[in-house]
Amino acid sequence: MAQQQRHIITRDRNVPLDKIRNVGIIAHIDSGKTTTTERILFYTGSSYKLGDIDEGDTQMDWMDQERERGITIVSAATTTFWKDVRINIIDTPGHVDFTAEVERSLRVLDGGVVIFDAEEGVQSQSETVWRQADKYKVPRICFINKMDKLGADFFATSKEIEERLGANPVIMVYPIGKEDEFEGVIDLLTMKSLIWGKDETGIEYDVKDKIPDNLKDLARDQRAQMVEKIAETDDALLEKYLNGEEISVEELKKALRKAVIGYKLIPVYAGTSLRNKGVQPVLDAMVDYLPSPVDLKEVKGVKPHSEGEVVTRQLTPDEHMAALAFKIQLDPHVGKITYTRIYSGTIKSGSYVFNVNSGKRERVSRILLMHANQREEIDTAFAGEIVALVGPKDTKTGDTIADEDHPILLEQITFPEPVISLAIEPKTKADQEKLSYALQRLSDEDPTFQVKVNHETNQTIMSGMGELHLEILVDRMKREMGMDANVGKPQVAYKETIKDHADAEGKYIKQTGGHGQYGHCLMKVDPLGRGEGFKFVNAIKGGAIPSEFIPSVEKGVKQALDKGILLGFPMTDIQVTLYDGSYHDVDSSDIAFQIAGSMALQSAVKKAGLLLLEPIMRLEITVPDEYMGTAIGDISSRRGKVQGTEKRNRVSIIKAFAPLAELSGYATILRSLTEGRGVFYMEPSHYEIVPVNIVSAMQNNG
Repeated sequence: MAQQQRHIITRDRNVPLDKIRNVGIIAHIDSGKTTTTERILFYTGSSYKLGDIDEGDTQMDWMDQERERGITIVSAATTTFWKDVRINIIDTPGHVDFTAEVERSLRVLDGGVVIFDAEEGVQSQSETVWRQADKYKVPRICFINKMDKLGADFFATSKEIEERLGANPVIMVYPIGKEDEFEGVIDLLTMKSLIWGKDETGIEYDVKDKIPDNLKDLARDQRAQMVEKIAETDDALLEKYLNGEEISVEELKKALRKAVIGYKLIPVYAGTSLRNKGVQPVLDAMVDYLPSPVDLKEVKGVKPHSEGEVVTRQLTPDEHMAALAFKIQLDPHVGKITYTRIYSGTIKSGSYVFNVNSGKRERVSRILLMHANQREEIDTAFAGEIVALVGPKDTKTGDTIADEDHPILLEQITFPEPVISLAIEPKTKADQEKLSYALQRLSDEDPTFQVKVNHETNQTIMSGMGELHLEILVDRMKREMGMDANVGKPQVAYKETIKDHADAEGKYIKQTGGHGQYGHCLMKVDPLGRGEGFKFVNAIKGGAIPSEFIPSVEKGVKQALDKGILLGFPMTDIQVTLYDGSYHDVDSSDIAFQIAGSMALQSAVKKAGLLLLEPIMRLEITVPDEYMGTAIGDISSRRGKVQGTEKRNRVSIIKAFAPLAELSGYATILRSLTEGRGVFYMEPSHYEIVPVNIVSAMQNNG
């Protein structure tokens, strides 16, 4: 009978670096991330109650909005111990509207546990988080969850991980039973059966040498495949394998650890978190196969104000300090909290740190060890830790904090552009300042939430990743900040661009009684590829425009681009080259060149021809087979393009692209088309040109 040791977490955090794991739990929405994290906390002794999403008493989903909706909205950090190894865990959201939380978490993590639904297999958001993990080279293990579900298929999901994600999975366990008969797994390394069931909490489970008779041959075959895959990654083991020599369990584990850290293999496990079965082997795998800071050895960055000179820091406490601020949170009790991953060196409370991005020194008044929304104050934070700093005022998401005498710029975090906007205004004029403060606080926290004021209409426009994203933010303003506001209907974030090359001149001359104003510039515009944004090229030769006025021209250009020309939407995918101009010794000024730059840009883009771009969404629609034709017909009527369909168990999955403008209220429409049985997943994909007839209709409607 196995029963893991349950103990109160020690406050002595000075464990060796090789005994630290920084791990993220990532997956498609509703795959069981938070439930799995709650089980991990329970089995490691960090919690004495099994948190339940339906009951609204999970530790990691602590916000009111999370508990009401049963989804994770913000990533939550916590620390626990398993087999004397300290595991810093971040539970991330699965909903695409909160993709920034996954992005910034993966940037600072050393390893990931990717969770899949055994019935649904690899879903769209699974692919998205997998690509994010690939981008930051995060070693992973997989947990195929919900083995108790009707239609659960462990091996089909493993195959999908290989085919759809381009991964190289190595199956580590063989399920004993499935659906309502799932009772445990065969550990293929030791060839022992792990059976859960006597204890409802899953703390105790039986470890048996006997394997069920009907699974003996299947498990042996699967183990042979596992050994072969692991041996292929290690020359010494491969030689033993080819010579028919026995490879020990310890040799296999050592080689597998190396292969996981080298992105060559991804171990796959099975279980059901909700039924408290199969989680402990995943905990063992986190300890055995995911990297510690020692395995990663060093972090690379760039020397500030150099031509990209690469500098490194060893991931040890006695190195020069280097850390990355990856999340800002505004706490009602302690103010602004900066979540920070310390890569090297140490940070002490009361000390000063140097923000390399802003060039400012900031004081760290307190250091907190976070457990979701609970906190423990500490004096010193060491390399390898994820902590929250209180004190820094100007530090933003993605900023590097370092030793002022030995600065380093670590890799930034990239975030997607917002795709949807809505107008917001306070209920009373007296609340205008309060609204501005509330919006500023939220945009400090969330890099995908942007706020702009349209000076022509005097409207405040908030933009985000989806309707749910904006709905949650408005709800938070009301609950956390007492800010009641009126909001308009969601609006699609269109963009404008140009068709062709064009040249233009901008000349601003104004004579008054005293000094006049004089600014004159010539520029050309060229279209860029989709998603390339804006580039400004200074091609002035011979001082035709003094260098101090070049930034003024660029500022004028940017102001004109932000306002748009065709329908007032921001312009993108355009290169502006400033190549000539003239100035006046007395009358030239920053404002004159700013206006001249704006005039030249507006003239050039009109000559180049204007296009309107709209966000296109990637859709995955799951419907019962009998409704597939209806769903496809509906998507086609929304200017959608169906990319393909596939069958999974008793449902059909339609993959399509469609304009966001045509998908307002789609959840309700799909429910009515399928008698409430259809579900869909949607994420931003790319921008495409809006058909001419639709642009004309938009112009006619004002």
